[in-house]
Amino acid sequence: MFRTLGGGDLATNGTEETHPHAVTELCEEGARLYTNALRTGRIARADVDSAPCLMEFALLHPDPDDAGWLRPVPPSVALAQRLHPIEREITERRQLSIALADVFEPFMALSAQDAAPTHSITVLEGLDRINAALDLATAQCQTEMLTVQPSGRRRPELRIVEGLERDRPLIERGVRLRTLYQHTARYSPERLAYVDQIADGKVEIRTIDELVERLVICDETVAFIPIREDRQVALELRHTGLVRYLIKVFEFMWNRAVPLSANAPYGTAPDGITDVQHSIAKLLVEGYVDEAIARRLGMNVRTCRAHIAKLASALGSGSRAQLGFLIAQSGILDEKR
Repeated sequence: MFRTLGGGDLATNGTEETHPHAVTELCEEGARLYTNALRTGRIARADVDSAPCLMEFALLHPDPDDAGWLRPVPPSVALAQRLHPIEREITERRQLSIALADVFEPFMALSAQDAAPTHSITVLEGLDRINAALDLATAQCQTEMLTVQPSGRRRPELRIVEGLERDRPLIERGVRLRTLYQHTARYSPERLAYVDQIADGKVEIRTIDELVERLVICDETVAFIPIREDRQVALELRHTGLVRYLIKVFEFMWNRAVPLSANAPYGTAPDGITDVQHSIAKLLVEGYVDEAIARRLGMNVRTCRAHIAKLASALGSGSRAQLGFLIAQSGILDEKR
């Protein structure tokens, strides 16, 4: 049995019938009959058996002069009857919200000075939320933005478009940009095209042999770091100590990086081992697998394995296990590059 909005149960001819819809979803038959009743001033009681909702919602009432007829309740009256309890509830809720605000207002004043540390570390889940936070931080950045940009898995053209959209307003406001890429970015047409489009005195780009993960720092206020390899979850850091520490990490890498305008850093030493192969050798000895090495150096796995093969050939290694031993024995990791 369907209980009506008015709280009563509908009974017709001694049997219980249901007509399950809300007054806000008046059925087509009910709307038609109510319209006719309003036009003619009354409607036969027998005609409304197909739409019991009209009586259920008090849109019709018995004709005092003739029990076989029903008269329509004016729409303005019917609407007022429906709105009155809603408006009363809204008033009660508003009074409750005011009372709650009065209770907590003294505590809000006491905690205001400690509000910032409460949100010093925020977990951002999903690219939409991460990008929204980055866009806000970028819009508020006034002095300098520091970024570490390892090569990613997404299509280069998409990353370039997003980078231009985010960086151009900063450049126009006179914000200084310093960005670190891996050396392999020097050989990426898409990356070089991006550099050409943002070339400006306040934009500095350097490259380094390997990078671990992405980092974005705006002024000395906020930093962003990913906490999952798929970069679907990130941390927004507004803790002053953490942000300053990350700035020092950035400066450490920056001072060891090579300006993009300088000659390509990948050369061949007298022993026939190139700089990139030297970097790979170091990571191999540290136990990294091919995929991790490729990610840190910003190259695809196939290119990484080709360099490993050349390194093995240069050292006379016949197996992967022997290669690690020969790298350690050769002393190439002790040489300064």
